[in-house]
Amino acid sequence: MSAPAFSRRDRDKFVAGKNKQNAVKAMVFTDRDGRLLWRSPTRPGSCAYITHAGKLGLVKFLANGPAVEILADAGYQGLGAQTGGRVVTPPHRTFKKNAPDWYEEMHERQRKGHSSRRIRVEHGIAHLKNWRTLARHLGRREHMDDTVQAIASLPSHQQIADRILARQT
Repeated sequence: MSAPAFSRRDRDKFVAGKNKQNAVKAMVFTDRDGRLLWRSPTRPGSCAYITHAGKLGLVKFLANGPAVEILADAGYQGLGAQTGGRVVTPPHRTFKKNAPDWYEEMHERQRKGHSSRRIRVEHGIAHLKNWRTLARHLGRREHMDDTVQAIASLPSHQQIADRILARQT
């Protein structure tokens, strides 16, 4: 999101993905209606999602905590085994090349099933990204965590106001 100066010593910590873009990551939990429940502190973009979850203590909490189902994207593959099946990710491809037709059909059906269950979560995340300051953050990285926290509280407040308004009509 915010590009560090080219000469900064820690620049490589914020470079992520195959496009080598500067980024920060934050984990977001929503309910099944897409309302924001929790967001993590931001981390450099080069930090893997599973590493981020482990450093926050979420893996240990989910493994020993309440029996909940968390629908996650493919960046969290492997976390389901560490949490006793509480984290559900899209199916992993068994065949990389020359997969039989029956496998392709089954994999596509499972992938679409997971995606259709997870669409509300994606809408909640997209609602955060609609805010211009997160879409194109031009401030300092040191203030990014505060910016994400402020923006994350706005949709929650807006959603509460929408529910109150709906009850009045």
